[in-house]
Amino acid sequence: MQSPAKTAVRDRLLTDRRRRPLAEVVAAARATADHLLAVPEVRRAATVAAYVSMNGEPGTAPLLDALRAAGKRVILPVLLPDGDLDWAAYRSPEDLAPARLGLLEPVGERLGPDAVATADVVLVPGLAVDRTGLRLGRGGGSYDRALGRVPVGTFTCVLLYESEVGVPVPAEPHDRAVGWAATPAGVVRLGS
Repeated sequence: MQSPAKTAVRDRLLTDRRRRPLAEVVAAARATADHLLAVPEVRRAATVAAYVSMNGEPGTAPLLDALRAAGKRVILPVLLPDGDLDWAAYRSPEDLAPARLGLLEPVGERLGPDAVATADVVLVPGLAVDRTGLRLGRGGGSYDRALGRVPVGTFTCVLLYESEVGVPVPAEPHDRAVGWAATPAGVVRLGS
């Protein structure tokens, strides 16, 4: 059961995203990708765990293709029936297939839920993040479980729009923080 406070914040942020013009979403995707590709941890990474954006989320298509072009191994989530995440390698947009909840997922060999722990960089979706790194997702807990498998010290980053950074996020015991936020304006460190 989601807290009423989280539901209210989530609803407001989703409404704001639905109002964004498509041209802004496309430009934001390119700018966010450019900023992330300049981050030393991303430049050095051999494996990047990422995701395919959906419905108004900051776009990931330019980022995914640029990571592959830079020789990175990119793994993407596959939503399991219990809400946990499995992972599979991303090769190209043609290797993505429609899945539950309107998602696009890679069709290749499944690597297991622990594959996220092998990534040097973990990029996650969200609706907001506070200054401590506590992120608000869509409410399924999939990424909180995945982040629980990521070794301490790994570069973890949520992709957002500028107005979604620094938003007070109601906390629950299962919530996992991230260390960074990437927006069209740049990449910022979170936490202490």
